[in-house]
Amino acid sequence: MFDVIVIGAGVVGAAIARELSQYDLKILVLEKSVEPGQGTTKANSAVVHAGYDCKAGSLKAKMNVLGNKLYPELAKKLKFPFMQNGSFVIAFDDEEMETLKALYQQGLENGCEQLELWSREKTLQEEPALSSQVRGSLYSALAGVTDPFLACYAFLDQGILNGVELKCEEKVIALEKRGQGLRVLTRKGSYESRYVINAAGLYSDKIANMAGDFDFVIHPTKGEYRMIESKDNPVVKRTIFQTPTKKGKGVLVAMTTHGNYITGPTSRVVDNPECSDVDDEGLAVLDECSKKSVPGLNFMRSIRVFSGVRAKPDTGDFMIYASKNMQGVIHVGGIESPGLASAPAIGLYVKELLEKSGCVLHQKENFIDELPEPVIMHRLSFQEQEKKIRENPKYGKMICRCESVSEGEIVDALHYPCPSRTLDGVKRRVRAGMGRCQGGFCAPRVLEILCRELHLEPTEILKEDQGSFLVTGKLKEDA
Repeated sequence: MFDVIVIGAGVVGAAIARELSQYDLKILVLEKSVEPGQGTTKANSAVVHAGYDCKAGSLKAKMNVLGNKLYPELAKKLKFPFMQNGSFVIAFDDEEMETLKALYQQGLENGCEQLELWSREKTLQEEPALSSQVRGSLYSALAGVTDPFLACYAFLDQGILNGVELKCEEKVIALEKRGQGLRVLTRKGSYESRYVINAAGLYSDKIANMAGDFDFVIHPTKGEYRMIESKDNPVVKRTIFQTPTKKGKGVLVAMTTHGNYITGPTSRVVDNPECSDVDDEGLAVLDECSKKSVPGLNFMRSIRVFSGVRAKPDTGDFMIYASKNMQGVIHVGGIESPGLASAPAIGLYVKELLEKSGCVLHQKENFIDELPEPVIMHRLSFQEQEKKIRENPKYGKMICRCESVSEGEIVDALHYPCPSRTLDGVKRRVRAGMGRCQGGFCAPRVLEILCRELHLEPTEILKEDQGSFLVTGKLKEDA
């Protein structure tokens, strides 16, 4: 019998598990995929929004503003990247300037700090690469960017170190009331718990239906992205948004925590939550919109194009509430943008809902509050690198040339509290395969390390999720 089962190991489920791991609770996280963060968490804008664009009084606004305030300290303690570089919302005409004024007032109502309306001259002085057609901007000093993969892993690493259990490839197929508790049935078995947290992302409405709740419907919304090298591109220091429309925040141009640029997303409702294709039409819209903001973008320096699907609810707001029909279930549904920014605050809110539902929380005396600094060889001085290589020669063997990732770092990724188990899992953990050649050079070597460390055959290693085998057999038997 568990005290709490969290369904979903995306960044929101991970943040909830991390928050609850501070208390004397037996916690289980169930994830349908091979590894955590393989849903919306793996393909989003990586922006920690300030909270001015959420409707005043909404749960989104409350969670976003608080989450934004929590990120700097969490990133410092858990050692994941976070850069508070600020953001602009730019306007191109008088009507859009009026929208910026309304956003500014809405931001003040939401409790956002350090918001300013800037003139055309000041905007272009601060960001000269922007279009000369810009009329003005709304500047937010507190907006930032993070690495959504590493934030998710860090939340889970801390949770697991504090007793949380994680089980992957456990797709939930039913919820049942069982005496004073609940039974969660998966394709592999069943688990009992006093409380269940539904953080199933794109499938959160389906899990809610299992509990007898039909208060919201998820409309999966796909958005294409383009990742671009900063080399031979104009300098853009802050996250650049266009004035939002009814469809959403629009296409952005932003620097990532690793120094490249990301543009996107487009927005299109799709039937399949697993739809991750990229088409010419979507890319054409993406490129046209991003060049409207920064005309000098050089797409010849593109590293990759990809798409992500967001869990857009028909209600227009986050749906975080205790089930009306199955006692002990708490739904965390419809977490679209700004879900990444809101994740730590959602963890706190779920904790409050658990207490209101009768869950007694006792603070752990031996809670592990911080994570150790990961070894990132290319960030170390020459003397520090020498020391690490003396301690472990694997840190001296370069595997990924594009991103300067050593064998030692890849081995570390396979032995974290929340370990990588796939080629893409290693990529997201330590960036081996994330660079210009997209694994063309290092993928066979990473595959070899995975086989050695996990004691598996090449035919058992996956690229990412179920069925994505890299090797199906031998061309010829060894002599």
